[in-house]
Amino acid sequence: MSVQTHEAPPPVRPEPRPERRGEGPRGGGRRRAHGRGSGGGLPYLLLLPALAATAVLLGWPLVMNGLLSFQNLNMTQLIQHVTEWAGTDNYRATLGSGDFWRVTLRSVLFTAVNVAVIMLFGTLTGLLLARLGPRMRLLLSAGLVLAWAMPVIAATTVYQWLFAQRFGVVNWVLDALGFHSMAGFNWTGGQMSTFFVISLLVVWTSVPFVAINLYAATTTIPKELYEAAALDGASAAQSFATVTLPFLRPFLLATTFLEVIWIFKAFPHIFAINEGGPDRLTETLPVYAFVEGVGNQHYGTGAAISVLTIVILLALMSYYLRIAMRQEEDEK
Repeated sequence: MSVQTHEAPPPVRPEPRPERRGEGPRGGGRRRAHGRGSGGGLPYLLLLPALAATAVLLGWPLVMNGLLSFQNLNMTQLIQHVTEWAGTDNYRATLGSGDFWRVTLRSVLFTAVNVAVIMLFGTLTGLLLARLGPRMRLLLSAGLVLAWAMPVIAATTVYQWLFAQRFGVVNWVLDALGFHSMAGFNWTGGQMSTFFVISLLVVWTSVPFVAINLYAATTTIPKELYEAAALDGASAAQSFATVTLPFLRPFLLATTFLEVIWIFKAFPHIFAINEGGPDRLTETLPVYAFVEGVGNQHYGTGAAISVLTIVILLALMSYYLRIAMRQEEDEK
């Protein structure tokens, strides 16, 4: 009779737990996460000097200007060092003035026209830079940089010489071309002609920024997309609409945002040409605030106008801000 023996099964060993990504065998992941947490305040410390400089150079003048807008301050109070609080009288007087609303409408129209022209010619020039050869691109880029780098007052002096009534180059050329009535034309004697000169100056100094940055944006577009569009039989216009424009849309939006701010608050271009004349018909809100505040020595009123200018600019830019925020949400 045979006896059967049963061997005991070998003990079951637990399988090793798979290590997670970024986690070491002995809690290294915890130590690494702890290290990240301990250095979380470093970026804020690095930003602190820039934030402090911004608060001192921009925040403090803005606060003082806001306080000044609630005061009745003219030369008498300034000499006597007397502070007379006027409450909201400066704002009520400004908002109840017909001149303020005429200047506001003029500023909005001036900004809209100039931004549209700047974006059009800047975009065309940037696309031209992308199509030119290396030598011609370098030559055109150098000319754009020189026009962009020229100080505004220097550029204004050049335009004053070009459009001078008696010895201006523009009048001389027009007279030579047969327009003899333009021989002694006063370009700064009327509202529309003065705005024409100012707009030429503004466009001339602003187009280089748009053109150079748009050309830089075109260099980021992969060439394979153009090759694929060509294989699909797309024309030049279709290739621009389906390939180039989608890549340039964020850039165009951001550049338009900046140009609206810069043109709306343009001061030296307008003031240096004719000081807002003739008869204050070319004043925009920044010039209007300066003339009322410094020129007429109504410093509280000038401060109130400047605060309202900021509010109006923020209201105008709210549309672009919503578009930018919506675009960021779509990218996420």
